[in-house]
Amino acid sequence: MGVKVLFFGVLAEVSGTSIKHYNDVKTINDLKLKIQDDFPEIVHYNFRISFNSEITDKNLILKKGDEIALMPPFAGG
Repeated sequence: MGVKVLFFGVLAEVSGTSIKHYNDVKTINDLKLKIQDDFPEIVHYNFRISFNSEITDKNLILKKGDEIALMPPFAGG
Protein backbone atom coordinates (compact mmCIF):
# COMPACT_ATOMS: atom_id res chain seq x y z
CA MET A 1 0.00 0.00 0.00
CA GLY A 2 1.25 3.46 -0.85
CA VAL A 3 -0.53 6.76 -0.36
CA LYS A 4 -4.22 6.74 0.55
CA VAL A 5 -6.38 9.36 -1.19
CA LEU A 6 -9.80 10.26 0.17
CA PHE A 7 -12.34 11.88 -2.16
CA PHE A 8 -15.12 13.97 -0.62
CA GLY A 9 -18.39 15.40 -1.92
CA VAL A 10 -18.69 15.85 -5.66
CA LEU A 11 -15.13 14.54 -6.10
CA ALA A 12 -16.26 11.14 -4.81
CA GLU A 13 -19.03 11.22 -7.42
CA VAL A 14 -16.59 12.19 -10.20
CA SER A 15 -14.09 9.50 -9.23
CA GLY A 16 -16.72 6.87 -8.45
CA THR A 17 -14.99 6.10 -5.14
CA SER A 18 -14.26 7.63 -1.77
CA ILE A 19 -10.86 5.95 -1.30
CA LYS A 20 -8.08 5.05 -3.72
CA HIS A 21 -4.48 4.01 -3.13
CA TYR A 22 -1.57 5.20 -5.24
CA ASN A 23 1.93 3.77 -5.39
CA ASP A 24 5.07 5.27 -6.89
CA VAL A 25 4.20 8.93 -6.33
CA LYS A 26 6.93 11.11 -4.88
CA THR A 27 5.19 14.46 -4.38
CA ILE A 28 1.74 15.95 -4.15
CA ASN A 29 2.14 17.31 -7.69
CA ASP A 30 2.97 13.79 -8.96
CA LEU A 31 -0.14 12.52 -7.20
CA LYS A 32 -2.32 15.25 -8.71
CA LEU A 33 -1.14 14.30 -12.19
CA LYS A 34 -1.96 10.61 -11.57
CA ILE A 35 -5.40 11.53 -10.27
CA GLN A 36 -6.02 13.70 -13.34
CA ASP A 37 -4.99 10.80 -15.57
CA ASP A 38 -7.41 8.48 -13.77
CA PHE A 39 -10.27 11.00 -13.52
CA PRO A 40 -9.90 13.68 -16.24
CA GLU A 41 -13.17 15.39 -15.24
CA ILE A 42 -11.69 16.34 -11.86
CA VAL A 43 -9.85 19.29 -13.45
CA HIS A 44 -13.21 21.08 -13.72
CA TYR A 45 -13.63 21.21 -9.93
CA ASN A 46 -12.08 23.37 -7.25
CA PHE A 47 -10.76 21.56 -4.20
CA ARG A 48 -8.32 21.84 -1.32
CA ILE A 49 -5.74 19.23 -0.41
CA SER A 50 -5.21 17.90 3.07
CA PHE A 51 -1.92 16.14 3.85
CA ASN A 52 -2.17 13.95 6.95
CA SER A 53 -5.08 16.08 8.25
CA GLU A 54 -3.40 19.44 7.51
CA ILE A 55 -4.56 21.69 4.67
CA THR A 56 -1.66 22.49 2.36
CA ASP A 57 -0.93 24.13 -0.95
CA LYS A 58 2.72 23.00 -0.94
CA ASN A 59 4.27 20.32 -3.14
CA LEU A 60 5.23 18.06 -0.23
CA ILE A 61 7.19 14.83 -0.50
CA LEU A 62 5.01 11.77 0.04
CA LYS A 63 5.87 8.54 1.77
CA LYS A 64 4.16 5.21 2.24
CA GLY A 65 1.19 5.51 4.58
CA ASP A 66 0.48 9.20 4.02
CA GLU A 67 -3.16 10.21 3.75
CA ILE A 68 -4.28 12.82 1.24
CA ALA A 69 -7.82 14.17 1.18
CA LEU A 70 -9.33 16.07 -1.75
CA MET A 71 -12.05 18.38 -0.44
CA PRO A 72 -14.34 20.55 -2.52
CA PRO A 73 -15.73 23.78 -1.04
CA PHE A 74 -18.20 23.05 1.72
CA ALA A 75 -21.31 25.05 2.50
CA GLY A 76 -23.18 24.83 5.73
CA GLY A 77 -25.62 26.53 7.94
